[in-house]
Amino acid sequence: MSPSVLPPSSAMPGSQSAPGLFVAFEGGDGAGKSTQARLLADSLHALGREVLLTREPGGTEIGEKLRSLVLDHGHGEIDARTEALIFAAARAAHVAQAIRPALARGAVVVTDRYIGSSVVYQGVGRRLGPNDVRALNEWATDGLWPDLTILLDVDEGEGRARRTAGDAAEDRLESEPDAFHRSVRRAFLDLAAARPEAYRVIDGARPPTEIAREVLEAVASALDERVAS
Repeated sequence: MSPSVLPPSSAMPGSQSAPGLFVAFEGGDGAGKSTQARLLADSLHALGREVLLTREPGGTEIGEKLRSLVLDHGHGEIDARTEALIFAAARAAHVAQAIRPALARGAVVVTDRYIGSSVVYQGVGRRLGPNDVRALNEWATDGLWPDLTILLDVDEGEGRARRTAGDAAEDRLESEPDAFHRSVRRAFLDLAAARPEAYRVIDGARPPTEIAREVLEAVASALDERVAS
């Protein structure tokens, strides 16, 4: 494990007292997170579970406005610290207004990105320091971490090919050079290696149906553990 990426300090995945289950999808741009999050939500709905399918930045009215500000081109220069603070602000609203209420109802929350993305993209990719970015986001979320993180792993070349297929345009972070995305991939894998009991790493180049089956098995196991505890 790279010494620059350490596991969470005090608030560990699964530490929240809410009765729901919190699942986050992480990975580089173009890894297939949005597709797999939707497939998981559909499967859980079919099994009779209440599901909140959401994304970051976003998930709330203010979060969606901040998403446009930080990801869309045309808003002028955004320095690294400002970028990190915008993501943390959107996440604070997301947790307070959407995620915690859903968990309190017993829902399964499925989010496309969470704190791990900030630790990796701003902490490592922008070189702000993963521990500082983690601390900022632990404060913003009052220490809420996922029970399970699904890390979809694809190399940076495959990710860019997927992002630019057809007429698709890349956002501010997606358009960073391959070296940036290579460092992001390594940092995500370091996070997963540091907390193997909280992460499921899946080869994102596999067929989507195979990935979806493995994801559902992992979530079903986490739900069984929650019931047993």
